Amino acid sequence: MAASVTDQNFSKTSFKDHPLEKGEYENCTFSDCDFSECGLMHFKFIDCIFITCNLSLIKTNDTSFQSASFKGCKMLGIRFDLCKTFNLSLSFDNCTLDHSIFFRLSIKKTIIRDCSLKSVDFTECDLSGSTISRCNLADATIENANLEKVDFRGSVNYRIDPTMNRMKKSKYSLDGLPGLLARYDIVVD
Repeated sequence: MAASVTDQNFSKTSFKDHPLEKGEYENCTFSDCDFSECGLMHFKFIDCIFITCNLSLIKTNDTSFQSASFKGCKMLGIRFDLCKTFNLSLSFDNCTLDHSIFFRLSIKKTIIRDCSLKSVDFTECDLSGSTISRCNLADATIENANLEKVDFRGSVNYRIDPTMNRMKKSKYSLDGLPGLLARYDIVVD
């Protein structure tokens, strides 16, 4: 029988050594925990907060993240595109999400601040109304995405082709202008 855990705090635990019991976790806080390479398939996390955890390379097939917040976490190579999409709601603050995949997800109004998003795949995502501020998007793939009303101000190293994305009312810093003009092979000083 799957666990049903509510209002619990987990601190300084390696779930690689002692796997988290499969089930539903609601309003739980995970601090300084190591989930790296753990199988979290079919887990459900509702209103959970992850603080300075290592979630790199977790397996996310049918994992449910509903109102999940990640703060200061290392999250390399996560396949968010394999998560359950029903009520999928995420926020990231000061996280390293390099090489993670959000392919074809609808993650409207997502908050992503002060994060490393190197080589992240946002292909065909609906990010409308999101905030992606003060992030490093070096080598990120952003194609055929809905970026309407997305606030990219303060973010750097992005390459976004305005002819391949919906961008109405999205916001950018002036120093990010070269990332919007890269396809034209022009120099902006």
